[in-house]
Amino acid sequence: MESKLNWLLRNVPEGLLVDSAWMESHGYSRALRKQYVQAAWLESPVRGVFRRPGGKLSWMQVVSSAQLLLHQPFSVGGRSALEVDGYAHYLRHSLKDLHLYSDEKLPGWLGKLRVGTRFVTHSRTRFLPLIDRLDERLASLAEYRSMPEEEKLPGALRITRLEGYPLILSAPERAILELIDELPASETFHHVDAMMEGLTNLRPKILQALLEQCTSVKVKRLFFYFADRHQHGWLRHLARDTIGMGSGKRMIVKGGKYIAAYQITVPEEMDGIY
Repeated sequence: MESKLNWLLRNVPEGLLVDSAWMESHGYSRALRKQYVQAAWLESPVRGVFRRPGGKLSWMQVVSSAQLLLHQPFSVGGRSALEVDGYAHYLRHSLKDLHLYSDEKLPGWLGKLRVGTRFVTHSRTRFLPLIDRLDERLASLAEYRSMPEEEKLPGALRITRLEGYPLILSAPERAILELIDELPASETFHHVDAMMEGLTNLRPKILQALLEQCTSVKVKRLFFYFADRHQHGWLRHLARDTIGMGSGKRMIVKGGKYIAAYQITVPEEMDGIY
């Protein structure tokens, strides 16, 4: 038992989470898990989830554990990825909502943990293609403690450390498209416009590839609407003629202002450049 306990302490960093399936796969029976909890080697914040005691549980610990210890196929994206990168006016560790983008259904215990943050899930492949070889890339990385400070991943994702915890999140080029996709139901035009204003250093090559692969006409038209408003230097390096923009009008906002250049409607209060 001492050998198994020592292995667990070496391979599960303090404060991080594993679930029952992970414990079973590594040879820890229900009885042994119960014994570790009773001895305070582990604590169980919700049923079927265990962690080494390590202070108050944070959303960063939860997400990092699920992504890189349990290999759950999701990333922090959209509004949240941009907020983590500093495109917001409040502290990153106090995010009210955390937007997660996944190829599969996420475990139910994520929403039961009390971390002061609500996990909001989205389909990662709804308008962008499936990310190939991501599992292979993650499997080739070193163990958790030696995860890099910054690592590029397929599909304009990356690993970055936040307060010491490695997280998989969308690069800004992907995150802004994910954010725009939430218009108008879950995001405001003014918020997206403010985010776009701060995106002065987007990489045209990454943007070009994402926009060419994007299947949402709405997202592509709105992206160029916001980009044209701010005229960042990267905009002139995009080849618009290879990005399919669809045909016909799109009424994104009922009774809004019509933008002829992109055949879309936007809220009347938006200050246009047309």
